[in-house]
Amino acid sequence: MPRLRILVIAGSTRTGSLNAALADLAVRRIEATGAAVRPTSLADYPVPVFDGDLLEAQGVPEGAHHLARLLGEHDGVVIVSPEYNYSMPGNLKNLIDWLSRIKPWPTIGVNGMLMSASPGAVGGHRGLISLRVPLEGLGARLHPDMFCLAHADRAFTTDGDLADEALAARFDGAIGGFLDVVEATTHYRREPAAV
Repeated sequence: MPRLRILVIAGSTRTGSLNAALADLAVRRIEATGAAVRPTSLADYPVPVFDGDLLEAQGVPEGAHHLARLLGEHDGVVIVSPEYNYSMPGNLKNLIDWLSRIKPWPTIGVNGMLMSASPGAVGGHRGLISLRVPLEGLGARLHPDMFCLAHADRAFTTDGDLADEALAARFDGAIGGFLDVVEATTHYRREPAAV
């Protein structure tokens, strides 16, 4: 079977972001399984604030088309997103809104896994719950096991690994379970739409 192709999106562009650190760890762990991984961040998909008049005048911006193409070229996507005020970041929701204007939706049938990291006690879980809603509404198949890293400001070693062995094992197990699903369902993916 061909190597799995996994897209990883860090949902924060801030320097020193805990979510970017978790995304980097996910990239390394997924690569260790033999899958091909493409790490990206929201900065790779620049789009203006969604505006219906702008859509009418200029169409969908290239940043959204770029993400749509990558979703079509990969077998699965991992999104590592912070929680902002009990929800997803506005710039991520804005990108999803632009993506939804491409027809057919490039998210249909995409296998996805959501992760988050936060200094707080719930690890960004509430933000991922809100992120599931538009993605599943747009046809993505999201893995039921979300990984939320609580107290992330003290969870990493200097090498970028998880310091707690049990937590690291749970992280690896979550990724392994997701990749098992991706491998089992790749033949269900439609041909990528022209975007």
